[in-house]
Amino acid sequence: MSDDQNTTKPVEAKKPETESGPKPPTSAVFSMFGGKKENKPNEEESKKEEKGDKEEEKGEKKSKDDEDESPESPDVHFEPIVHLEKVDVKTLEENEEVLYKVRAKLFRFDAEAKEWKERGTGDCKFLKNKTTSKVRILMRRDKTLKVCANHIVAPEYVLKPNVGSDRSWVYACTADVAEGEPQAFTFAIRFGNKENADKFKEEFEQAQKLNKKD
Repeated sequence: MSDDQNTTKPVEAKKPETESGPKPPTSAVFSMFGGKKENKPNEEESKKEEKGDKEEEKGEKKSKDDEDESPESPDVHFEPIVHLEKVDVKTLEENEEVLYKVRAKLFRFDAEAKEWKERGTGDCKFLKNKTTSKVRILMRRDKTLKVCANHIVAPEYVLKPNVGSDRSWVYACTADVAEGEPQAFTFAIRFGNKENADKFKEEFEQAQKLNKKD
């Protein structure tokens, strides 16, 4: 065999592979097609945010402490614009002595309608004048205190029992001034029980004796 046939060809050395697989596209490639670049966190901005949060917390705590320490507001007093003077209401009973008081219901007889009409319910009082010693009957309605009977207990008045009742009386009054001008009425007065009716008759007759004296 010849020397040419035994000669071997040198083997070419393979280049070492430095990286395996294709490389991913960079952010610069995306920006070429209108894509947004990857935003990396900014350390300075994060520090500013943390500092702002701390200052805000301090401010809230300070405002809370100020509220706790703030003194209570003093009571405010306003003077009234209009001053109202106290007025004493006269009842015309100031110069009289109450001899007897009892609760009753008063009726008057209506001659035209020929029926009894209620005049009012309230306290009936025997009042003795401290100057003249005269005794009158004064009766006011409940709540409104409007006068429904006001007359002297004249000696000629006669109490008569009401038919069918032992706790009411009927009498004719020639001059009642409850409504201003003297008027003649026939009254019927009724009480809660017989005891009050009997006591009223007793006080009525005693008042007649006092009024009979000069």
